Amino acid sequence: MVLDRYRDLFRVPAIRATLLASIPGRLPIGIAGFAILLMVQHKSGSFITAGVASGLYVAGLASVAPLIGRAIDRVGPLPVLRLCTVVYPLMLLALVALVGAQAHAFAIALCAYVAGAALPPVTICMRTLYPRVLTDPALLQTAYSVDSVIVESVFVIGPALVALFLAAGYPEGAVLLAAVSAAVGTLWFGRTPVIRHWEIVVREAGSRWGVFSERGLVVLFAATLFYSVAFGLYEVGVTAWATKRGMPSIAGIALALASLGSALGAFAYGARHWQAPLRKQFLIALALMASGTLLVAPVNDKHLFLLINLFAGAPMASVIATQSLLLSRLAPPGKLAESFTWGGTCLLGGISGGIALGGVLAESVAPAWLLVTAACATAPAALISLTIPHSDKLDSVGDHYVR
Repeated sequence: MVLDRYRDLFRVPAIRATLLASIPGRLPIGIAGFAILLMVQHKSGSFITAGVASGLYVAGLASVAPLIGRAIDRVGPLPVLRLCTVVYPLMLLALVALVGAQAHAFAIALCAYVAGAALPPVTICMRTLYPRVLTDPALLQTAYSVDSVIVESVFVIGPALVALFLAAGYPEGAVLLAAVSAAVGTLWFGRTPVIRHWEIVVREAGSRWGVFSERGLVVLFAATLFYSVAFGLYEVGVTAWATKRGMPSIAGIALALASLGSALGAFAYGARHWQAPLRKQFLIALALMASGTLLVAPVNDKHLFLLINLFAGAPMASVIATQSLLLSRLAPPGKLAESFTWGGTCLLGGISGGIALGGVLAESVAPAWLLVTAACATAPAALISLTIPHSDKLDSVGDHYVR
């Protein structure tokens, strides 16, 4: 049955309790960046100040995440979670106060950066946890699919909550909600048995280059950077399509439908028994993502545009799920959390680069060409991933490794 995999996964006590506890702690992922942008713009009247603050929030998250991942590998998640549970809400509260007091833009930007850097690493802890407690490769595939569904759901629910606060004329309420959900959710997450009794894996001495001495990981990081550029271009392309037609609100609906399609695609991926080796699954997911984006490009009708975005989004979370599986098998023992944080940094960096590139291109080309460019950005990712070194762990068929 379709749900057998999910039923088996949630029968694992460590997964069931911890995954449920992780949900409120992850809500700020979909709330904070957008909420900061709207709050600062609403209070200051400046899109520049707002854009810089929101951008530096993401920059803080991306730049400090690898250090947080290394700390989790060395001392376990609890000390890191406890520190972030204090610093992150305080920084968001300080940000609300600074914006309300019309403080200098530099102070607002600095506060946003520190807040981003202190975001509790609940998602990284979960992605590091799965291969530690799941020995069945089939359940590991399902676990990463569930994780992708949760993240996609957060990106649908989060902006909707922000919109509600904005409609009520209280945009800072969304930032405060992010602070509260992070504090409460991370405390709950940190009290789950598997997090409290986390066993530290001894790190191998290795090279001074750390995870970058692993050729397979470097290749996967490069592929991640390219396909995430496509995510950023896609977002700008959809927004430009709606704006050029005088229907800017359609962009939000289209992107929400793409996220919904992405979550449904990840759900389907996690439920199936796949015969193809993992690297081939990654390539197929990239090809489907490029094809879906190309389908959106020539559409002119509003209703068809919304419908095709639902289907175009279907492979996106599956790309991330297969990438997470590859990373979990390529990462050396004792460096799993650091490897996942570097993967996240490449993802965020690529999305930011794609958005910036899309903004430049949108001034001179039609939205359809932005979407075509997004599809083309997946080609280097596919070509690069072909150079991942062969190993037994990657040459898996179905649910079993080829020994």
